[in-house]
Amino acid sequence: MTNETTNASKAEVARMIAESWGGLPQDKEQTLCDSLNIHTYKKGEKIYHDNELPTHMMFVISGKAKIYKDCDGDTERRQLLRIIKPNEFFAYRAFFANERYKTTSIALDTTTIAQIPLELVRQLSVSDSNVSAFLIRQLAGILGRSDERIVNLTQKHIRGRLAETLLKLKNEYGSESICLRMSRADLACLSNMTTSNAIRTLSAFACERLIAINGKNITIINEPELSNISKLG
Repeated sequence: MTNETTNASKAEVARMIAESWGGLPQDKEQTLCDSLNIHTYKKGEKIYHDNELPTHMMFVISGKAKIYKDCDGDTERRQLLRIIKPNEFFAYRAFFANERYKTTSIALDTTTIAQIPLELVRQLSVSDSNVSAFLIRQLAGILGRSDERIVNLTQKHIRGRLAETLLKLKNEYGSESICLRMSRADLACLSNMTTSNAIRTLSAFACERLIAINGKNITIINEPELSNISKLG
């Protein structure tokens, strides 16, 4: 782990975080700025570990991180749960549940993260209604998305699950002509299937001209039909 060397100053990052929370008084924003640590993680570097005590809320400045769970320590049965993109917060739920981390997070590529002491977040949530409202919205959103994901992954067939994953990645991280640079193993984990099934289904989608594949790049070229496959399950 190395210190952040980009042009983003702690004051700028503190302002971004405060705005995400709905605004902070100047003195509290300065306290936030003074308490921040900014670090850059290399691709594949651990951000936090399963069973660690949570100490900091994480805010992604640039890059992406993934959150996953190994099934009984078996890395071959790793379940990818979420991908965190810039301007998103993570790694704080366990603190407010008075638990240790139940997942692990690593950097998907070179990723710069602001670390906010969770004790400070707790204090701000007590004294500032904007912060407490933000945390309630975020935690409620996480719960709702988890419920939706459980239903989709258990009720949809392989094609529907993979179509949904591609569309979700496009909507959350993509652009007009989207390229999804993810490993096939990660796509399989997100879709709750084996890597071999993910590869076969991607090939089928390519043959049907729903997507185009160029190495690790996956470009969606027929979004309406993919959406239809996702809805039919």
